[in-house]
Amino acid sequence: MTGSTIRVVIADDEPLIRAGIRMILTSDQEIEVVAEGADGREAVELARSHRADVVLLDIQMPVMDGLTALPELRRAVPTARVIVLTTFGERDNVLRALEHGGAGFLLKDTAPAELIRAVRATAAGDAYLSPAATRHVVEQLASGRAAPRDEEARARVAALSAREREVLALLGEGLSNADAGRRLHMSEATVKTYVSRILAKLDCENRVQAALLARDAGL
Repeated sequence: MTGSTIRVVIADDEPLIRAGIRMILTSDQEIEVVAEGADGREAVELARSHRADVVLLDIQMPVMDGLTALPELRRAVPTARVIVLTTFGERDNVLRALEHGGAGFLLKDTAPAELIRAVRATAAGDAYLSPAATRHVVEQLASGRAAPRDEEARARVAALSAREREVLALLGEGLSNADAGRRLHMSEATVKTYVSRILAKLDCENRVQAALLARDAGL
């Protein structure tokens, strides 16, 4: 980030959606929308040229869709955090996006305050899972997973301590570090330490992947 300013690129092919997101984000003095794109190719180019901290990336776009753009974004701007914009009807696409290293996902009808929280969290190196989207999408994905993947997930989770499994279970519910801390009577900083340890042990790139693994393991 440049000083305390979070540099954001918005990529969506609908001008009204982009305008709405821009209006919400620029109401926060620490967030700057540095560019807007209408397709995935523009998103990659703009994120690189403007040194974006966070990219809000729609899945369904012309020229290059979000799923194709995401890995290119990760290669072109490794430090940029990508939040996928989605709808309930795109859960299969969401899984692919998360497996490509998306920092989180939000529904397009997300409340303004939640959108700002998501951008702040991802810019700080965390991942943000909209609780509403997480409960719906992750549960649907987990219910369709094959048994061998469930067994593999349980084997991986078995390497965690009891407390780490408790924290991982709360990630599966889409809780933030602060909310998980309140549930477990721990400080937010302590939860963050546990999360970092869990990601390393499970070889997960981000909290989103860990949340899916938690559901696969039946936590």
